[in-house]
Amino acid sequence: MHSHHLQLEEPIRMASILEPSKPSFFPAMTKIVGTLGPKSRSVEIISSCLQAGMSVARFDFSWGDTEFHQETLENLKMAIRSTKKLCAVMLDTVGPELQVVNKTEHPISLEAETLVILTPDQEKEATSNLLPINFSGLSEAVKTGDTIFIGQYLFTGSETTSVWLEVNEVKGDDVVCLIKNSATLSGSLFTLHVSQIRIELPTLTDKDKEVISTWGVRNKIDFLSLSYTRHAEDIRHARDYLSKSGDLSQTQIFAKIENFEGLTHFDEILQEADGIILSRGNLGIDLPPEKVFLFQKAAVYKCNMAGKPAVITRVVDSMTDNLRPTRAEATDVANAVLDGSDAIILGAETLRGLYPVDTISIVGKICAESEKVFNQDLYFKTTVKYVGEPMSHLESIASSAVRAAIKVKASVIICFTSSGRTARLIAKYRPTMPVIAVVIPRLKTNQLRWTFTGAFEARQTLIVRGLFPILADPRHPAESTGATNESILNISLNHGKAIGLIKSHDRVVICQKVGDDSVVKIIELQE
Repeated sequence: MHSHHLQLEEPIRMASILEPSKPSFFPAMTKIVGTLGPKSRSVEIISSCLQAGMSVARFDFSWGDTEFHQETLENLKMAIRSTKKLCAVMLDTVGPELQVVNKTEHPISLEAETLVILTPDQEKEATSNLLPINFSGLSEAVKTGDTIFIGQYLFTGSETTSVWLEVNEVKGDDVVCLIKNSATLSGSLFTLHVSQIRIELPTLTDKDKEVISTWGVRNKIDFLSLSYTRHAEDIRHARDYLSKSGDLSQTQIFAKIENFEGLTHFDEILQEADGIILSRGNLGIDLPPEKVFLFQKAAVYKCNMAGKPAVITRVVDSMTDNLRPTRAEATDVANAVLDGSDAIILGAETLRGLYPVDTISIVGKICAESEKVFNQDLYFKTTVKYVGEPMSHLESIASSAVRAAIKVKASVIICFTSSGRTARLIAKYRPTMPVIAVVIPRLKTNQLRWTFTGAFEARQTLIVRGLFPILADPRHPAESTGATNESILNISLNHGKAIGLIKSHDRVVICQKVGDDSVVKIIELQE
């Protein structure tokens, strides 16, 4: 932990707090991942979500079948066409998730200080005294005194819809627990989490593999969110599976850190993963409440220094049922931005919440306000010091582009890239202005047919703070010189003008390749 690492610019003018927020084409530099579900799957609602600021659509396969999710995805495609807003697709695996099965779907009332039995016999009916679970090894994994938490879909922490249990004794395959608080569980499935216990199940389950090989391959998913990542080997195994699954070798893997094992092996996981998702709901059960923020700050800092996206979950739970977040939630979103997070994931708030569009809009506004007071100068110095000398050629170019843009007060940085790597390195230094990543497609062949790359790379920047992609004409190679380079630049500048980012007499910093050289140049626009 770095105690000085408070990313807040001083001083804040009190009068500025009373100034109304200014609308812009980009609601915020921080990205918003929306989980699509029953309350957010129509073309109309998805279109509104995109307009409000959602740039990545998450599909959670811990519930719903592939047909349901496919219908939702087809609606997303129509919404993208109608709004002309680019959106990436994230598949969230189930992983070794333990669940209580309630076949009748009748509400189950649990009374504090009474006993309930957890049994692997799923043929039995769920009652106030007996809860069938989908795992036969629980009795071998737990001991007397262990803590078990049960709730629907995502843990809300509400003591009326989720329940804490304490293991009283183990009887054969059954686990007898003391109920610590009264609650009513409703629905067909409740997630079960055992605090700080290793569950001997594979991270990438057979069900996950089936979904990836069918739904994932068919839809060429941009991101795989690997639930319950516990070791670096989990990432390597998933990447190996993706490389053998159709066109998914380019799919980025985000490690979802959900328990003490993932926390313990965080550094090695970060090395292997393309990004990190901090699943604070489950982490809040494995960690004491007073330790969660410490892990968040330390983990986000490590992601920032590695130049890999850090994504935070569980920020405005109350907006599942309410139109406004609590004061604590609004502050939590702001602190996630000031900590350096790249994106915010909205789960239940958009999946089954009553106000999915309002939630995205409000979170975006909080992010935008937080970015205004983000201490970029301190962040830049910290990052340069961490990277050390000598810098790699590309890192030196990226940091120089950001420094130049800030010094000349550029309105945007335009970066030409094929893989997206240069653009992500620029974003690593957190410029205060948007970065337009002009992705230049490349021609490749598998000996049977020729295809252009570029679409994957463009969409994968949509989870990185400050990056906004446009896909260039494939006839213009990234290393071109002369007229073609000027042509792409003019298209990029016209795009910036059309969306209100660039005005006459603005300065723009360009980062591009000319022959074998990487060049940073500053231009000032004329009338």
